[in-house]
Amino acid sequence: MADLARRFSGVFTALVTPFRDGTVDHPAFDKLVERQIAAGIAGLVPVGTTGEAATLSDDEAADLIARTVALAKGRAMVVAGAGANDTRKAVEKAQKAEKAGADALLVVTPYYNKPSQAGLIAHYAAVAQATALPIMLYSVPGRCGVEITPETCATLMARHANIVAIKEAGGDPARVTRLRRVCGDKLIIHSGDDALTLPFLSLGACGVTSVVSNVAPREMVAMLEAWRKRDTEMALRLFDAVAELTDGMFVESNPGPVKAALALANLAGPELRLPMVPVSDANRDKLSGIMGRYARAASALLDPR
Repeated sequence: MADLARRFSGVFTALVTPFRDGTVDHPAFDKLVERQIAAGIAGLVPVGTTGEAATLSDDEAADLIARTVALAKGRAMVVAGAGANDTRKAVEKAQKAEKAGADALLVVTPYYNKPSQAGLIAHYAAVAQATALPIMLYSVPGRCGVEITPETCATLMARHANIVAIKEAGGDPARVTRLRRVCGDKLIIHSGDDALTLPFLSLGACGVTSVVSNVAPREMVAMLEAWRKRDTEMALRLFDAVAELTDGMFVESNPGPVKAALALANLAGPELRLPMVPVSDANRDKLSGIMGRYARAASALLDPR
């Protein structure tokens, strides 16, 4: 368990899925992954919300997971998105991700259905029983309309040894304390909101599953390293350096803004799949200004002359 907690510690990037003319842009994806690994990212999370999993075919999802595993070569943990609002499909996705070589699974609460807590327990039990991989629960009520209560999390952990972690994206740092109090110290907690990374770490989380690290992996890794070394001043300065960029990632629904930012940095194209569309011209211009200010602030901290 201690080794698992160590592996889940740090910055995990919720990878975008680049598209070109309607199909997955594999060369761009490969370059993005290599850039993440070069920056020292601890984990890669393909086929999640940021990766537009809802509009990927099963074959595309399995290919992206296998591709991430092959590119990582053990240098970063691969936590594959395996969520669905049909439990049977979630089970199938979990099994395919395991076959593709993923190290762990990120399983979001069923969206649209709005199941009860009893329904969540039954859903996650079915997934946990179908795979030997460690499972990170994903509670994001703003997207799914339902929250995993601390009591439900504790029940799932008690019944299924491979349910070990939660990505908490409800926007409430107090949830970290409630989760730890009910579930105990064995629960691995990730912040699911970049803007709450330091508050979550201060309350007992061990990492962040990040959107902004698609653009700023080096800065996010440096911030977590500074925190680990108890250099809270540097951690806060780095947190401040990416704060405006972090806010910019949500000027429209994710992943529109992060793809726009990557395009501005010539790292990948801005194309999304319907019903998502590229950000407005006004927000693209806003992001352009933010990117310039972020680059200057980050350089002053990490590349001082």
